[in-house]
Amino acid sequence: MIGIALSKMEAYVIDWLNLGLRWLHFVAGVAWIGASLYFVMLDLSLQSPNKPEDAKRGVHGELWAVHGGGFYQSQKFLAGPKGEPLSENLHWSKWEAYTTWLSGMGLMAIIYWYGATAFLIDRSTMELSAPAAIAISAGSLVAGWLVYDALCKAVRHELTLSIIMYALLVAAAWGYGQVFGARAAYVHAGALIGTIMVWNVFFHIIPGQTKMVNAIRAGRGPEPRYGIVGKQRSVHNTYFTLPVLFIMISGHYPMTYGHKHAWAVLAVVMLAGALIRQYFVLRHTGRKMVALPAAAAALLLGLAVAIAPASAPQAPGAAPLAYSSVQPIIAQRCIVCHAEKPSFAGFSQPPGGLKLETPAQVRAAAQRIQQQSIATRAMPIGNITNMTEEERSLLGRWLAAGARTD
Repeated sequence: MIGIALSKMEAYVIDWLNLGLRWLHFVAGVAWIGASLYFVMLDLSLQSPNKPEDAKRGVHGELWAVHGGGFYQSQKFLAGPKGEPLSENLHWSKWEAYTTWLSGMGLMAIIYWYGATAFLIDRSTMELSAPAAIAISAGSLVAGWLVYDALCKAVRHELTLSIIMYALLVAAAWGYGQVFGARAAYVHAGALIGTIMVWNVFFHIIPGQTKMVNAIRAGRGPEPRYGIVGKQRSVHNTYFTLPVLFIMISGHYPMTYGHKHAWAVLAVVMLAGALIRQYFVLRHTGRKMVALPAAAAALLLGLAVAIAPASAPQAPGAAPLAYSSVQPIIAQRCIVCHAEKPSFAGFSQPPGGLKLETPAQVRAAAQRIQQQSIATRAMPIGNITNMTEEERSLLGRWLAAGARTD
């Protein structure tokens, strides 16, 4: 959709590509994050080996578990087994991460790059050409990784590094909001975090593990720095998990990405996610700090109160607005997309299945219109139909007066 109109068939094909990639992205993400959370739990739950002969074999720690009707014994060797060869049958956890990122970038390409004029650019935020917006989109992900990677190598104190990274991610969320449409800004914040996570795997964790394996099989002791760096990046990834999952689902909730201070909303959610993750990290070691999830819950509750939409004031004695006063706005700004057969280029069906072609359909959707077009201004997406503030105000007054369609 970069300056071109799509035929209905082209839009239909794009919808299927979107669906297929989204399904793959979701499934791969479940596999990757599930494996990541499991190995963090496993690593933190290890106990010293019970058998002296296991310690002599190089076993650093072990964990017994029961699942699916059977019993499992997991053992960790920091530098491989002693006195015996490293198994050739090694399981590598990497394709889940790579598939998640590649499918996510596929979604980015077909939704926000191919559909830049509709979904990426909001001209009320910044006037951009499609090529410029796409260049900023892709370039920011690479730049974000380079900054993060450089900081990891330069800052040795992990708490200091965490604070700096948190501040930079919040700044990135704010910056995206100054350039792109509201929902695209949130998606890019998530894409930046996801890129950092996957590139940690691709550039550090897997290469380091490969060098360790090669050294062990060559009869040499592996260099400790590969394990140290791999551990550091894996720990970072586990704290990124909950924020990036939140961003993945936030597109269904315009009260978050559509808020005028959306970056601050995300900042609070990221902090709450980190506190929740820290609770589980500590719990795996036997420490139960209930204050952490309690603090996270308090942050989220405070956020919900702070961003609650205010009721639109109704002037005393004001006559209710007739539907005829807002019908032209609905027709010009909404129905082009929200119709049985949308006329706006690139849409083969109404977004979210929402149709606004009849007064009854509009009245039934009054709450959604209030939330998405008035309270958060998230719709029209990217303001692609150029709804004015005066039109939003009139629509809001009609809704506040009862959304009469008689």
